[in-house]
Amino acid sequence: MNFKKMLMTTILVASQVAALALPASAEENVPVSNSANEATITEATYEQQSQVDSGEEASSTDPVTDPDTEDAGTVEGEAEEPTTEQATEPTTEGASNEGAVISGDASSSGDELILLMNSKKMYHNGVEYLANYPMEVKDGVSYVSIRAIVERAGFQISYDSKTKETIIVRGSDELRFKLNTTSYKVNGVTSTMRGKSYSVQNNFMVPLTAITQALEIPYTWDQKGKRVIMNLSTKPVASFTIGNKEVISGETIVQYLPQSSSPTGQQIVNEEWQGRQETFMTPGNYVVTYRVQDASGQWSDPFSLTITVVKPHTPPVANFTTDKDTYKMGELITYIDNSTDEVEIQDRNWVNKQLAFFNPGQVTIQLTVVNVFGLTSTVEKTITITNETLYTRDEFNQLYTPVGEKYVFDGKAVPSWDKVNYSYTSNVTTLIRSNSPETVYSEGVLYRETAFGTTRFMIHHANATGKNVKMYVIATNNNDVSARLTQSNLGFAGPNQYATGVGKASVQRYYDSMLTGNQYKDIWIAPGESKIILNELSASNMKNGDVISLLADLYSDSTLQYDVIMVGADKDPMVSLPYLSLLPRDVHNRGTFMDATRTIEYSEEIGLTPARLLLGDNSSDPFLAGQDTMSAAEPVLNAGNFGVVYNITLKRVAPNTLVTFNPRGGFYTGWILVNGVQVPLSATTGLNAPNETAVLFRTGNYEQSLNLVFTAAPGSNLSVNLLFQQMPARK
Repeated sequence: MNFKKMLMTTILVASQVAALALPASAEENVPVSNSANEATITEATYEQQSQVDSGEEASSTDPVTDPDTEDAGTVEGEAEEPTTEQATEPTTEGASNEGAVISGDASSSGDELILLMNSKKMYHNGVEYLANYPMEVKDGVSYVSIRAIVERAGFQISYDSKTKETIIVRGSDELRFKLNTTSYKVNGVTSTMRGKSYSVQNNFMVPLTAITQALEIPYTWDQKGKRVIMNLSTKPVASFTIGNKEVISGETIVQYLPQSSSPTGQQIVNEEWQGRQETFMTPGNYVVTYRVQDASGQWSDPFSLTITVVKPHTPPVANFTTDKDTYKMGELITYIDNSTDEVEIQDRNWVNKQLAFFNPGQVTIQLTVVNVFGLTSTVEKTITITNETLYTRDEFNQLYTPVGEKYVFDGKAVPSWDKVNYSYTSNVTTLIRSNSPETVYSEGVLYRETAFGTTRFMIHHANATGKNVKMYVIATNNNDVSARLTQSNLGFAGPNQYATGVGKASVQRYYDSMLTGNQYKDIWIAPGESKIILNELSASNMKNGDVISLLADLYSDSTLQYDVIMVGADKDPMVSLPYLSLLPRDVHNRGTFMDATRTIEYSEEIGLTPARLLLGDNSSDPFLAGQDTMSAAEPVLNAGNFGVVYNITLKRVAPNTLVTFNPRGGFYTGWILVNGVQVPLSATTGLNAPNETAVLFRTGNYEQSLNLVFTAAPGSNLSVNLLFQQMPARK
């Protein structure tokens, strides 16, 4: 045995020297020549080396273990729906195409290798070559000599004596095969073959599809001709895009972004363009074609792209008219915008556009329109205001200020108006208000409470920790049975640095969920389980200085513990929760408050004389009393009644009544539901107390009922008034 090993080693060295004496591409130059013998010697070298390393002898009688087999005669990896002349590969090993006529496929991409079943013959682009061992079928799997594929496809082959693996390299792809195994590696990832590799007559045989699939080599099986047709194209691939969203004739410098690659890793050395222009001077469709050449001299297939060139954009045309040219002071002006554009007007900017003017003289109004391309146009119109008065400013505002907009009036007189002496009933709602410390300087538990049944969360905090954080509400079920938690309404806004804007947006989204039901969902919490709820709260990082605001209505059929926490954005809230400290409150309010939904029904006529309905004043509308469970259940008042929802029904609002919203405690911006319609407070900017009021509703010439749903927007100030007054007669 030792003598045989020495003999094999001697043959190995001699064969390697012989292999180096001939160029690897020798057989490609001479059809049906002895170059096939070179392939046999070289492949035997790899086989003998692997066997010497493993202590085996090179032999044509090495046992072959049956692999997992396919259905008899199926070519591994065959398309599910073969095209014409494709069919199932036979399992009859005696089948042969010796003497068959071979012709190329006219639809091939120019580099075609045809392997004949049970034959040494191969045809590369129509030229016949001899393999060192025929392709054969074992147990329903097609096997091919590695060397037969490698030499014809132009791949690189080597042997790793440490791992005893034969290595095939094509460009950046590397395949590693080992003798007598059912697996191989593709770029370091192990894959399974349908059959086991083996050696026969010093030829390393592997399943054909182990190579074709790994290197994405397309092939077809010709049932009639008993042959496998492989597309070995190594041509480079070219494509390109343009970096311009739009190409305008005579203006745009086209940004061509070429892309090219070689499947064999060849360097791209040349490129060719057809139809390329840096600037196209005439509108139309232009076909631009691109191809590249690699270092071996192969050109890619041409890649074509149609570029649509449009004519230069024209600016919009600004144009408006008014219903008249001359108006009295306090007379309503109707503006008719007749501006046009070839595509779309994106912005309209008015200067001095007012619904009425209250000083006589010439007035110039200006309109600038901007289209989607940023082009602008401006137009002006001058009208005349006479010295005759139709309405005073206050009368005009009462009649014509749009719903949701504000106007200025003498708010100092409002406290002298009659109060609407309403009464209310309370619905069972537990309010958990987490609003203190409003500005949070460290991680911790902001509020902790247990609750059952109908529960409302009002959460409003700012991050001052100096780092990115997230806020969470975690519900824990400490019961012996599963708990069902139903979320009905939710409004969340932020994070950003504008507290009043965040508060306003959270209320708007809360009302929207009331109207649409788009936030409804059920959450099941198992016994002993903790679960993150109100996920919108923790969806985004809060940067330092950011504010969030949330209002949500829930119902639980069991008592649950709720923890409102703030932790670093990179931390797991569940892991952090047991170690968080309870944060002390600041001057703002937090606590648990019962009966946080108030229903007001007023049946007397309202609006014939000036009247006001106060909310959040702690007199007509007393503050909710509660307790701060994080501070030894210390009694607290919910100043302003933030988080309380008011459902107000006024059954008899007099004809010709103006209903407005007037803040009394300071700046206010938010929303209110009026007969099921969301109305901003106000649409343009917020309201300043006490001399600004926003229009909510106007009754017609008959008595009407009115329903209002209101909750105070976090970040704004209470108290507020709902004002009712008669409008002046229309002239």
